[in-house]
Amino acid sequence: MSERLPVFPLGTVLFPGLVLPLHIFEERYRSLVRELVASTEDGPHEFGVVTLRRGVEAPSPESDDDPAPEPPPIKADDLYPVGCTAELRQVTELPDGRFDIMTVGRRRFTVRDVQQGTEPYLTAEIEWLPEESADETAAQLAPRALAAFRTYLDLLRPDSEALDAVPGDPTVLSHLIAATAQLTIDERQLLLAAPDTASRLRAELKLLNREAGLLAKVRAVPVPLSDLARPASPN
Repeated sequence: MSERLPVFPLGTVLFPGLVLPLHIFEERYRSLVRELVASTEDGPHEFGVVTLRRGVEAPSPESDDDPAPEPPPIKADDLYPVGCTAELRQVTELPDGRFDIMTVGRRRFTVRDVQQGTEPYLTAEIEWLPEESADETAAQLAPRALAAFRTYLDLLRPDSEALDAVPGDPTVLSHLIAATAQLTIDERQLLLAAPDTASRLRAELKLLNREAGLLAKVRAVPVPLSDLARPASPN
C-alpha cells in the first residue's frame, strides 16, 4: 500500500541506523520541521530523504542575514527511486528561524511520484520496502565483509578508529559499510536498494576488494629515476 510522505531532496544517501545532521535554511523545510515538532502523533517524527540524480540543492545563503535562495523545481526524474526516512532526534532553533537538526535513518522506501501540492515542501507517493532481517547467508558473509572493510580502512586511513565498536548485526554492518566507504552516489544507491542484507554484503565485498586493490597500487610508490641512474657496481 502506498502513502504520501514529506521528502527532502539531498545530494547524499541516507542509510537506516546512520546519523545525518542537517542545517535547515529553506523556508519550506523550516515549515516541515515546525510541523514535525508540533505533531502529537504517536511514533517517530520522520520525513523522507531522497538523493538528487539531476539538478542541484538550493545553495546556502552567503550569510545569516541573506534570504534563502529560491530552490529549483524538482521532478520525479530528478530523484533516485529509493530513499530512506530520517527520524527527528534533536532540534535546535536558531534566532533567525533556521534549524540545526539531528536525524537518524530509519525505513527504506520506493518513490512512485513526487508532488508539490498544498504543502510548502515536496511530498512523494511512496511504498515501503520490506524490513530486513539477516539470514544464515548474511551471517556467513558478515565476517568476510568486515575483514575486507578493515583492510580497506587500513589502506585508506591507517589511524582510523571507525571500527572501534563493530556492529554484531549483519544488516547494521552492511549499512555502516555502505555509508562509510568512499563510493559514488550510484554505488551507494545500489546498496541502499539491495533486496536483502546478503545481496548488499556480496556487492560490498566486490566493491571493497576493488577499492583496496586500487589503494594498494597507489601506495606502491615506484623507485625514483635518480636511484636507477647510479653507476654500475665494479663487482
